[in-house]
Amino acid sequence: MRLSDIALFRVLFSAQRLRLYVWLSLASQILIVVTGGLVRLTGSGLGCPTWPKCTDDSFTTTPEMGIHGFIEFANRTLTGVLAIIAIFTFVAVWKNPERTLRGLLAPAFGLPLGIVAQIVLGGLTVRTKLNPWLVGGHFIISAVMIAAASVLVWRALDRPQIFVPEFVYRLSWPIVLFGAITVVVGVLVTGAGPHSGDANSARNGLDLEVWQHYHSYPAYALLILVALQLVSLWRTDGGKVSLPTKISGLLLLVLVIQAVIGVVQARLGVPPLLVGVHMLGASVLVSLLTFNYLASTAK
Repeated sequence: MRLSDIALFRVLFSAQRLRLYVWLSLASQILIVVTGGLVRLTGSGLGCPTWPKCTDDSFTTTPEMGIHGFIEFANRTLTGVLAIIAIFTFVAVWKNPERTLRGLLAPAFGLPLGIVAQIVLGGLTVRTKLNPWLVGGHFIISAVMIAAASVLVWRALDRPQIFVPEFVYRLSWPIVLFGAITVVVGVLVTGAGPHSGDANSARNGLDLEVWQHYHSYPAYALLILVALQLVSLWRTDGGKVSLPTKISGLLLLVLVIQAVIGVVQARLGVPPLLVGVHMLGASVLVSLLTFNYLASTAK
């Protein structure tokens, strides 16, 4: 008997389950950024001071390690949950006869590979006592995986036929470019800030105040481009709000919120709570940038 003939296998990896798995993949990729931020912002980055074990004698945290050990180990455990979701998503895509036609296979295969990369990088990060460049690399990989999961959601779900003005199509790549620059510079700013994950860990040596300005310039340019895009879409819709207009509107809203949070946290000395909210916003921003590009270039 083939594995695909087993009833439970057919149920777990049906087309309907694929829709669930792609959304779970996206939600979990964003969640791991939030929990990773919690590890850093609570000073729990070395709560488990070694890797792959949590201590020299135990794979799990111990009561003596306190809350920091629990937070760090919980984040490691969540990575295992992400791996299960990614594997289920890949198998469901593999069973889908339209996987090649709809472009599902490559991003589905990329998610497990990204998790492996995160695990390896996580081990190096702990062993180098939270090197800020490696910590920043964690978010960059997460951003790529959030984008891949967003592509999966877009391609796995049924969508209405989309038409966008030529002006919106031409804005698609500049928006992605300025979005990527904003995110990468934001990672550098975080590495220059006070929240290293451990009191004794080094920072990247960049001037925080100066790089906060460098972060704001592409972010404001991005905001302007998205606003122009939204106006063009709104005028084309003719009273009926299309899917690209909804995505562009959400993207603009998140950018405005991120800008406000960025200014406030800079004025208040980057308090941990606002930094965490800003990291969540950055994750959502990456997803919306991906959806926006896909909607702007849809044929």
